[in-house]
Order: sequence, then C-alpha cells, then structure tokens
Amino acid sequence: MSIGKYCNRDVVVAPPGISIYAAARMMSQYHVGDLVLVEPVDREHDVFRPVGLITDRDLALRIVARNPPDQDELRAVDVLPRSLIMANQNEDLFDVILNMRRANIRRIPVVDDFGLLVGIATADDLVALLSDRLHELTLLIRQQSLREEDIRAEDI
Repeated sequence: MSIGKYCNRDVVVAPPGISIYAAARMMSQYHVGDLVLVEPVDREHDVFRPVGLITDRDLALRIVARNPPDQDELRAVDVLPRSLIMANQNEDLFDVILNMRRANIRRIPVVDDFGLLVGIATADDLVALLSDRLHELTLLIRQQSLREEDIRAEDI
C-alpha cells in the first residue's frame, strides 16, 4: 500500500515568503491546518517543489504565544520549526506512519521521484483511512460469526 495512493492530492500551497498573517488567512480561507511552502517548477501546470511546511500550531506557538517584536515583518519561512521531512509516493503507508511518529509530525508532503509535490498525508486522514479498513474487517468477522451460527442451527 503506497502512500501515493492514499495521500490527499488537493494541497494548499504558498510561497516561502508569504507573510505569517497571509498564511493564517489562507489556512482559514481553505479550512486547513497547514500550508506547504513551495518553489514553482512549472507555474502553468502547477508543478511545485516543496521547501517547507507551516502549520496553524506553528503560528500559535511561535508567534502568538511569544509575541515577538518583529512579527509584522515575519514570513512563513522565518518560523519553520525544522527542516522539511517528506515521503516518496512509492513508500509503504505503514513506513510513512512510522517515520511520522519518529519525527513527531502529523503532516507530511508526498513527492514523486523528482522531489515534486504530489500530495500530503495527514495523521487525521490516515486514521480515517485505517478506521474504515478496520470497520470492514469488523463486518467480515460479524458476518462470518452469523454464518457459522446459521450452519450450527441447520445441524440441529
């Protein structure tokens, strides 16, 4: 199960130089908790290379909570918490989940073999996906138990 099959391909992107206020407005406008900061490779075809990821939590903890004196001049790239961790679209879903846990991140951009953005995987989306699959297994177990009860009843 490759992550590329399950990642969200509808990614909200912004340039690294976007102001923190514009970044917050974009997150609000698109109802997302993050922006993938990108460098354009081919603007005409919306081909981008991710260079960072900023979250609503980054803004809250690094700007609002600290209230730095230069906050009006801060750009998204100025408050990035760490270097960008990405997943290749061909990586196994469970390996990506393990890497996210090890890096203590809830969101990870997904790229192709050339490092170009193809999507994003989030902990919330992955929990929903896995919950759906577990529900299917639960239905199978329940269905099989009922079938076995019917077989036993026929034997009586």
